[in-house]
Amino acid sequence: MTRDRRLIAGAALSLTAALVASALTWHLAAPTSEAQAQAQPPVPPTVLVSAPVVRETVDWREFSGRFEPSAAVEIRSRVSGHLHSIAFQDGAVVQAGQMLFVIDPRPYRAALDQAHAQHASAEAQVELADLELKRAEQLVSSNAVSQATLDQRRQQKKAADAARALAAAAVSRAEIELGFTEVRAPFAGRVSNRRVDTGALVTDGAMLTTLVALDPVYFVFDISEQDLMAYQAAARRGDVPLLNGRQIPIQARGQSDEDWPLSGTLDFVDNRLEAGAGTIRARAVIPNVQQHITAGQFGRVRLPFSGSYAATLVPETALMTDQADRVVFTVTEDGTIRSSKVNLGARQPDGMRVVRSGVGPQDRVVVSGLLRARPGQKVTAKPAEGEPRAAAIIAPTGG
Repeated sequence: MTRDRRLIAGAALSLTAALVASALTWHLAAPTSEAQAQAQPPVPPTVLVSAPVVRETVDWREFSGRFEPSAAVEIRSRVSGHLHSIAFQDGAVVQAGQMLFVIDPRPYRAALDQAHAQHASAEAQVELADLELKRAEQLVSSNAVSQATLDQRRQQKKAADAARALAAAAVSRAEIELGFTEVRAPFAGRVSNRRVDTGALVTDGAMLTTLVALDPVYFVFDISEQDLMAYQAAARRGDVPLLNGRQIPIQARGQSDEDWPLSGTLDFVDNRLEAGAGTIRARAVIPNVQQHITAGQFGRVRLPFSGSYAATLVPETALMTDQADRVVFTVTEDGTIRSSKVNLGARQPDGMRVVRSGVGPQDRVVVSGLLRARPGQKVTAKPAEGEPRAAAIIAPTGG
């Protein structure tokens, strides 16, 4: 073998030895790295926790309904005649007794004068009959007048008295009809537009306009049978007044209101449930001094279904669903996630929810990071007060 061939063979052997050593080194090192990786535990996820809020609360239930006027009438004519004048602007606010329409009073004033004349004639007939009766009573004792004549004079006196009473009734009727020529507002409120114009011939009973009261207003709504039974149960416990006691405070709002700016009193509950709907009609009276409410608009009302009590509350965002149950995640002392089934109560306006059972004031409820947590998992729990957004969620604001 030549010298060059020996050099090439030696180089090949050296390269092969180096590759084998490198592979052996990687093979021996790899298991060590995997073992180290398996030996290191995963980093626990971080969640925000907070203790449930305890504060004085009243359970309210909300119902939908409609605002209606406390009084509404159709203004109609009560006599016939030509419309003499209109004394209001369409849609104006009027006061009780304010003039609205005037029907031509002249025929009715003439009828009243005629009735007065007939009454005066009847009075004269009564006076004459009275004089003749007294004269007959004096003459009958001397046999100058027969008993038959005396009886006739007595009957004439009774007939004259009846004619006078009839004439007096005619006067009263004529006065009433003359008064009907002036159509006045029966109560304060807002009128609609006029249905007739000046100079039109109106008949007895013709529609002239409508009038609705502005203050107070009614809020009419339906209570389901289930809610009715729940309220009656609370009334039997003494937590709320009886439903027919008409001393139940309510709060109401319009569709555009975010808060409950209106207060009133429940004043009427119907005497039976509607068979088809399973609901009972109720009505509340609400002051409307500023006239912010328009009759006919929709709104919502809420009634207290309990007295004031110390309630345990958690944010709605902390609630989860486990099949048919509602649960919350709590963190134990050793940092383990635990799923707690809860019995929920009423929702609160500030995003909180009453929890009747399942958690207590000492529990640490997960309020943020729920997607990273699983029951039985170890987590790193941090107080929610350290997170401004979470702290705002759970801060008690009153209800």
